[in-house]
Amino acid sequence: MRFADQVAIVTGAASGLGRAVSLRLASEGAAVFGVDLNESGLVETESLVTESGGRFTYALGDLSDRMTAHGLVAQCVDTTGRLDVLINCAGVLRANHVTDVTEEEWELIFKVNVAGTLWMCQAAIPHLLESRGNIVNIASNSALMGTAYTAVYGSSKGAVVALTRAMAMEFAKKRIRINAVAPGGINTPMVASPKFPDDADWKLIEPYMGFRRMSEPEEIAAAVAFVASRDAAALHGAIVSADTGLTAG
Repeated sequence: MRFADQVAIVTGAASGLGRAVSLRLASEGAAVFGVDLNESGLVETESLVTESGGRFTYALGDLSDRMTAHGLVAQCVDTTGRLDVLINCAGVLRANHVTDVTEEEWELIFKVNVAGTLWMCQAAIPHLLESRGNIVNIASNSALMGTAYTAVYGSSKGAVVALTRAMAMEFAKKRIRINAVAPGGINTPMVASPKFPDDADWKLIEPYMGFRRMSEPEEIAAAVAFVASRDAAALHGAIVSADTGLTAG
């Protein structure tokens, strides 16, 4: 099992991709520590993992707050004794005309998608250096191509890409790997949740939902598990597109 005797933190573990990643890593031997604000969702994830014979514990917390993020990582290490993998799945998505974006919308998306990712990485890196572990951030095809009505979300995921590459270079001579997976459209509650403007042109939206089909969260979780595993030892500073060919050209 690729993650036997390893401990992994998965943010956004209450649903969608975070839940799928939790299930996948646990099925491969990891003890998973899930983080989210949705306790009922975390309880459901815990039930699914334990029913399949895996190990899952969780904590509630707003990881966009620096002290909370550091406290969550410390709680994980205090409980389990180590940390080997950090998967930053937590994120929010809103759709709007760029001319209608509010400060509240901008701040929410950047606090969760960018600040939350940064603070969790910042807190985890000292422990991952000890375990020779790795980080997988979740970016998006929206970071790599223009996507109508999601300018703020795309900008936040572009920041995640830049953050991933910058950290990878900073720790290029250390025994830690830092990468990102950039999915296209996924059949998850987050992707299904945004309400597009009433006058949105769907011909501008449909192309970036996936040329072939939407991906299932389990498919993206498999890609994340590979990048987080020692099978991907050559990957560092990589942005791995998992979008059914959407950004290929």
